[in-house]
Amino acid sequence: MFDAAPSTTLLPSRGSSVAATGPTSHDRLAASCGPLVTIMPGAEIYAEGDKSGALYQVAFGVIRIYRLMADGRRQICAFYMPGDIFGFESGTQRHFFADAVDTVGLRTLRPNTLSDLSHELLKLALQSLSRAHDHLLTVGRNDAAGRVAAFLLDMAERQGGPLGRINLPMSRTDIADYLGLTIETVSRVLSRMKDAGIIKMASARQLELLNPTALEDMTA
Repeated sequence: MFDAAPSTTLLPSRGSSVAATGPTSHDRLAASCGPLVTIMPGAEIYAEGDKSGALYQVAFGVIRIYRLMADGRRQICAFYMPGDIFGFESGTQRHFFADAVDTVGLRTLRPNTLSDLSHELLKLALQSLSRAHDHLLTVGRNDAAGRVAAFLLDMAERQGGPLGRINLPMSRTDIADYLGLTIETVSRVLSRMKDAGIIKMASARQLELLNPTALEDMTA
C-alpha cells in the first residue's frame, strides 16, 4: 500500500492545526512520529471496520475522510492537509474510510507514544471536532453558493490566508460530496463566481480569490 520515502523534517503549514499547538508541542509530536512514507493518489490508508489505534500526521498532500452510505452514495466528512493529524476514534474500530486525494506524505504516531502526548493530542482532537461542527453549520445553514463560498474561504485560511491563489487538489466530485451538493451545482456556482469577478480560475485545480468579502457575505 505504501511506498517508503527518505525521512524529512515535517514542518507545519501556516494555519494548520499543528502550528496552533506552538513550537514545543510541534517538537514533541515530530519526535514521536515515524519515518515519512509516500502514498500514491487514491491509495487507502484505512477502511471502515479496520482496527483503530495509530494516528497519522500529513506532511504534504491531502487526505480524504469519508463514509459510504447504505444507498451507495459517498459522504466526505473532512479533508486533512499538511500539519493536520487524523485517525482519532472513540472505539476500537474505524468508522470511516481514509485515502489519498493526491500524492501524500504521512508520518505515523504509534499507540505506545500516544499517552505521552495526551495534552497535545487533546487540543488537536478538539480542533478537529470544532472544524467538524463548523462544517455541519455550513451545510445546514447555507444555500449552494454559501457552501461553496465557505469551502473556498476555509481552504484559503488553511493554506495561509485569504489573499493569493489556493490549490484545490480534490475534484469537483469530491467538493460536491463534501458539501452535500451535485457536481453540476458546484461547477455552476464556481462559474457564476468567476463571471462576477469574485474568483479567477488559474487552472482546474487552482484559483485566486479576488473578492473575499463577497464570499464572506454569501456565508452570512
